[in-house]
Amino acid sequence: MSFLPETQTTSISTHTNEDIFVRDRSLCRELIGKLSFTEMMMFQMLGTVPTPAQTAMVDASLVTLMEHGLTPSALAARLTYSSAPEAMQGAVAAGLACVGTTFVGTMEGCAALIARILASTDQPAEAARIAAEHRAARTPLPGFGHHMHKPDDPRSIRLFELAVAHGTAGEHQQALHTLAAAVDQTYGKHITINATGAIAAVLGDCGVPAEIMRGFALVSRCAGLVGHIREEQAKPAMRVIWESAEHAVKYDGEVEGRTS
Repeated sequence: MSFLPETQTTSISTHTNEDIFVRDRSLCRELIGKLSFTEMMMFQMLGTVPTPAQTAMVDASLVTLMEHGLTPSALAARLTYSSAPEAMQGAVAAGLACVGTTFVGTMEGCAALIARILASTDQPAEAARIAAEHRAARTPLPGFGHHMHKPDDPRSIRLFELAVAHGTAGEHQQALHTLAAAVDQTYGKHITINATGAIAAVLGDCGVPAEIMRGFALVSRCAGLVGHIREEQAKPAMRVIWESAEHAVKYDGEVEGRTS
């Protein structure tokens, strides 16, 4: 049984009449105008200001995750906004609720696999076990595969190139490539590392813990969803989406085609 301490504390923020302090730094004198949004996000979450190279890679990851077209999160946001335009926050929240283990948020699962490989004394053997386990269970491998980008996801290629250029490519990316080799061997074909798989490794090499990685997807997708809502305001698509769904998904009950 765990017990709460007698006094609960926070290390993130406090304030006085004259200023606000975030992790002991003055918001007005040391942070506003001094840190970029990405730097501030990393500092607030993790307590350290990222290096310029880390900032560049986190920025690249956020840009990668921002837009994926009319996927479930964007559709949910657009439809919710069209139903309740007085509450943009509700539409964004509806879209963010779709960031999960199937879409957008899969870097979390891939990061856990990378951590498992890094903890092993025989990384190729552990990677082979992971691939074999997923194939035997017929479960998706988080961070691998894409229905459209074949043979390789161009976003992953670009992220890995940038990591090398900025000098941040490290053990997380190496572990992911070890897993990728085992996956190809186990499945008998090439399966691409997708964007969220690459981001799991890139963020891991920038010091982002696996358990908070999905939060980066949420931050990025939030901005993307606001963009979709803005387009819905200017060029409403909800009625077309709604009618297209009704046309595509046929009713199969007994009254189909009934005229009386």
